[in-house]
Amino acid sequence: MINIDFNRLTPLEKEIHNTLLSYSKAKDNLTIMEAAAKCGCSISKISKLVKKLGFKSYKQYIAFLQNKDLSEIFPTYSSELERIKKFIDDFDLTIVDKVIDLINSHNKIILFGYGPSFLCAEYFEYKLRIVTNHFVIAASDETYLERLIDSDSLLIIFTATGKFASFENIYRKCNDRNCTVVIISEEYNQSLVSCCDQLFMLCKYQQPDYLKPYEKTRTVFFIFIEEVIKKIGLDNLQNNS
Repeated sequence: MINIDFNRLTPLEKEIHNTLLSYSKAKDNLTIMEAAAKCGCSISKISKLVKKLGFKSYKQYIAFLQNKDLSEIFPTYSSELERIKKFIDDFDLTIVDKVIDLINSHNKIILFGYGPSFLCAEYFEYKLRIVTNHFVIAASDETYLERLIDSDSLLIIFTATGKFASFENIYRKCNDRNCTVVIISEEYNQSLVSCCDQLFMLCKYQQPDYLKPYEKTRTVFFIFIEEVIKKIGLDNLQNNS
């Protein structure tokens, strides 16, 4: 699991990231020493940036910046049961807490997705209404979504791959109304970074490439949703005791 939140970076760290984002596209096999030299900083500063953004290694970070085929770093599994077992073994509960903090800091929660991902949004809507007093609504239509967003809103977008449709237009409209946008993606897709304020990528164990986005399972989403709901329920019990 990776949580990419550029709001956590200092101005210098953002400058380093932007430099590497540009430079890494023209330079294959960019070593950490070369990256530090290009940015005029220490290797430890690069390592700190990588860790702060949620990546496990510099190699993973650079591969993400270059939007490379990450199959060597993030293996593909033909067996869904084996893949889900790996996902559960590596589950990061801190990501659950971060999503809950975002939910608690907004009055209106809007859940969005296309196709099967919208079904996940609807399910999350149903469960959130049980355990919170927030205004919660799911949507799959961009025109309807535009009528909902405002400065009190948190928009959570579910997408398995981020390849079915672009969210750039949605993000632009949300920015105009100061609406916070979070994308929860199963797969790792570098292009999603520019479409949200925070990006949560849940699973490094990929589904087969021959499956189209709408053919891929949403099992990981449902597991994650249940963990969020369970934690909110436990927090409610503690607060009421």
